[in-house]
Amino acid sequence: MDRFRELQVFVKVAETGGFAAAARLLAMSPPAVTRAVSALEARLNARLLVRTTRSVRLTENGRRLLADGRSILNALEQAEESVGGSPQAPRGHIRVTAPVLFGCHVVTPILGAFLDRFDEVTAETLFVDRVVNVVEEGLDVAIRIGDLPDSSLTAIRVGSVCRVVAGAPAYFARHGVPEHPADLAGHRLINPLAFGSRISWSFEQNGKPLAFESEARLALNTNDAILELLRGGWGISRLLSYQVATGVRDGSLTTVLDAFRPAPVPVHVVHPEGRIASAKVRALVDFMVENLRRNEILQVAGY
Repeated sequence: MDRFRELQVFVKVAETGGFAAAARLLAMSPPAVTRAVSALEARLNARLLVRTTRSVRLTENGRRLLADGRSILNALEQAEESVGGSPQAPRGHIRVTAPVLFGCHVVTPILGAFLDRFDEVTAETLFVDRVVNVVEEGLDVAIRIGDLPDSSLTAIRVGSVCRVVAGAPAYFARHGVPEHPADLAGHRLINPLAFGSRISWSFEQNGKPLAFESEARLALNTNDAILELLRGGWGISRLLSYQVATGVRDGSLTTVLDAFRPAPVPVHVVHPEGRIASAKVRALVDFMVENLRRNEILQVAGY
């Protein structure tokens, strides 16, 4: 087996997390995939994968080779496209990650429309409320909400969201509407568990930072659960504007303290392949950027 094929097999095993899954996508037998990876490890004299009965994970050498290997394979694909004289139609499998609610309500419809346009592309998603390592987890495109740390990822800004304090109109009718962040001390507060039970919410007043700190009455580990309690009128919480957008539109939620909102939070489409991205990644990134920039929930003041 030639070196490029060995590299292609290794990358597919790393991306899918298993030999059998890679074999199906490559139209090879599982033993042939195993032999290819073993031959690559022997030639490099380096362990690339740690195999167990239930999983396959990358070693440090494997993580480095995955990043470089994808770049090499994508560069080869681009070279073949240029010789052919016309861009290659997007094809192959693509993996996308985003925060849970954003992925469900915003990314999924866009991804469906993309697959309708390109019949030779398949896709899967990883919607989680944590920042994942795109390269280590074999992801092609990510939606990131928040300031980006310095990294090798290519990032395209598509809009902004803002932090809002929200609750049900029925709750505010019973307990009153806070007029200042300090008034929150007298309310039932729900905090996302990711931030702990101690609330530390930032606001702005006349361009200056204003902090509010308190103990949460309740901390929940999913935003879906928080939204359920908010709609039921149990208490109030602070979420991102896109998370409460549906409730605000249908009247089940309303926002307060809007005059004290802090600076908007940027939203980016990121991918690890830079200018040598494969045809499928370039096409999806362009499609995502175009559609997200038209989405009204990302067009808040400050973008």
